[in-house]
Amino acid sequence: MAFTSTHWGNYRPVVRNGKLTGMEPAPWDTDPSPIGQSIPGAIDSPTRVRRPAVRRGFLHPATRHDSGAQRGREAFVEVPWDEALDLVAAELRRVRDAHGNGAIFGGSYGWSSAGRFHHAQSQLHRFLNGFGGYVYSKDSYSLGAGRVLLPHIVDAMDKLLQQHTSWEVLEQRCELFVSFGGLPARNTQVSPGGASAHGVRPALRRMAAAGRTRFVNISPVRDDMAEVPQAQWLAVRPGTDVALMLGLAHVLLAENLHDRAFLASHTTGFEQVRDYILGHADGQPKTPRWAAERCGIAAEDIVSLARRMAAQRTLINVVYSLQRARHGEQTFWMAVTLAALLGQIGLPGGGFGLGYGCMNYIGSGQTSFSGARLPQGHNAVAQFIPVARIADMLLQPGAPFEYNGGQHRYPDVRLVYWAGGNVFHHHQDLNRTIEAWQRPETIITHEQYWTAQARHSDIVLPATTALERDDIGSASNERFMVAMQAAIAPVGEARDDYAIFTALAQRLDFAQAYTEGRDTGQWLRHLYESSRPRAQAQGIALPAFDDFWQAGHFDLPAPQRPVVLLERFRADPIAHPLPTPSGRIELYSETIAGFGYDDCPGHATWFAPEMDSNSPIHLLSVQPATRLHSQYDHGAVSRASKIAGREPITLNRADAAARGIADGDVVRVFNRRGAFLAGARLSDGILSGVAQIATGAWYDPVDAHRPHSLDKHGNANVVTPDIGSSRLGQGCAAQTTSVQIERWEARLPPITAFDPPPFAPATA
Repeated sequence: MAFTSTHWGNYRPVVRNGKLTGMEPAPWDTDPSPIGQSIPGAIDSPTRVRRPAVRRGFLHPATRHDSGAQRGREAFVEVPWDEALDLVAAELRRVRDAHGNGAIFGGSYGWSSAGRFHHAQSQLHRFLNGFGGYVYSKDSYSLGAGRVLLPHIVDAMDKLLQQHTSWEVLEQRCELFVSFGGLPARNTQVSPGGASAHGVRPALRRMAAAGRTRFVNISPVRDDMAEVPQAQWLAVRPGTDVALMLGLAHVLLAENLHDRAFLASHTTGFEQVRDYILGHADGQPKTPRWAAERCGIAAEDIVSLARRMAAQRTLINVVYSLQRARHGEQTFWMAVTLAALLGQIGLPGGGFGLGYGCMNYIGSGQTSFSGARLPQGHNAVAQFIPVARIADMLLQPGAPFEYNGGQHRYPDVRLVYWAGGNVFHHHQDLNRTIEAWQRPETIITHEQYWTAQARHSDIVLPATTALERDDIGSASNERFMVAMQAAIAPVGEARDDYAIFTALAQRLDFAQAYTEGRDTGQWLRHLYESSRPRAQAQGIALPAFDDFWQAGHFDLPAPQRPVVLLERFRADPIAHPLPTPSGRIELYSETIAGFGYDDCPGHATWFAPEMDSNSPIHLLSVQPATRLHSQYDHGAVSRASKIAGREPITLNRADAAARGIADGDVVRVFNRRGAFLAGARLSDGILSGVAQIATGAWYDPVDAHRPHSLDKHGNANVVTPDIGSSRLGQGCAAQTTSVQIERWEARLPPITAFDPPPFAPATA
């Protein structure tokens, strides 16, 4: 059996009598992820969507478009494929003809499959573009603030991430690795398009063993750098990293430890930033003592760290989660500013990183070749939303919003078409989301499992998993391309997204434009062969498709030169300018200052965390170690991590004792937005006043018919705020969450998240 590619690794499927019984990690992966072991037991579990299903009230024309409030509460009726497809096609045509393509929202997220052809997001967007266009979303929940900010001050976020200095170089040259948010290795199990050879944890262990590099973990959680147990832990208060960075910068300026020459030749705006840090602009010097009062790190420790950073080859890293907060743009901007003051940007082992410890591919040192990609066509609809503003769009059609210097209005969306994602995992303030989710006239979802997203849809079409179809696994900055050959037959009546959209395109009279006359096999060959000239331009000689398919995988050569972020820019900023207005690093951005945003001015700025005084615990929601987002939460690996069937939440021992909570107790976590149950895990390695929980527990309300019902399973987004990071980025701000926690005394409600919904007969 050939290998297959998942976002968390390459595996060889083990199949006996047509049934998937195991997933063997690829022999080249020295640190395989356990997540793959969830697939065999989950792929044909009762949670699987086996046949097309329609919400019962939606089947009847009289109640079809006035019963949205029943989403998530009503039984489904399983129907034949032709009936479901006819209904979907009729709804698409009805909405387009009555309201235009601007009333159709194409909701999707890129993590559905590591395969590049059966990439649900690409298939959905290609289909909707062929149908005349759709309202689309920009950016991502992971990096909404950062993606908008970085092009203004350095370069596009994706380009920077692909060029991060390799771990190999860091092992040899980095003397001090200072990481805001730690280096949570659980995140490095995954890469978009497939993590083929996990290298982050082995690299960290080698660096720790060699002793050449000293690590500083600046995080409220000690285990955020668990792979380097000897790391110095500075337990910073959540949301105060910018204050700490400003205190460090003040030391560099006050003690003349900043690199004047680099600042003059490679940056703009130093004078404005200097005046802010020293207090000339606002009367408040950002001294170590000022910073200490806000971040909880002793002033003398701030002074000591700043001096060490100036004396050694230092890399400053910030993890994604720090910009998933109110004013999250400031953490990335201030990290770049601090690195510029040190003057080590572009040097091997020095400078900055914006995501080490967040994905496997960041710092991999592999080529940035992107492999096969499905063309998505042209979108004739110009309207969009920042991805984290979907509830605002549905609740406030026509309302104005600001984004990246522009003035926009939310479209009036009547139909939501979703393939490859789960809004009940991604989005914040789920009770508000549920209210918004009742507003569209029609919601269509392609799904493999009965997630909350599927349960809250009108039409659910069963989609195949990656193991049930042929595809090509390919990811930028990863080592292998993989010929993903189908391992098992589709479960139930599942069809792949391409087959579904082809059948719909036939009903809507644009099948030839959508398929270009190709079946899946012909598309795979075409996309692969089309990528060979691009590969050749990067010095990669891809074999012919037949040879690749027979071999099962291809080992991409590493770049000839070690990868160092912004190395060419440092060597000659005139010959290799950045794509910013000045061609330099913009410590002060005239463009952003010109937008006039009081929540994101022209340079990195301190904003105090916006917390609820009635909720004294700062809740951090992080990526899980046992699944990717919410994928395979119903699998064995994720379920084995639960406490009494609930998602674990880590509490400081003193905070727990004050509330009468013991290790293993079930607790109620709540604020004014909602409440959920979780299993308490006590630790001395988390700052008092802070709790941490993984995202991705499937939403499971006690009573779906009652608004704001208690979630009994541990979905953190029941309590996270649905607000933008700022008017600039409008990114997710989930980390700005405060809660109260109490021991659960009542009888525990049973977990039903993984049960299929009730079904009714077609005649009901």
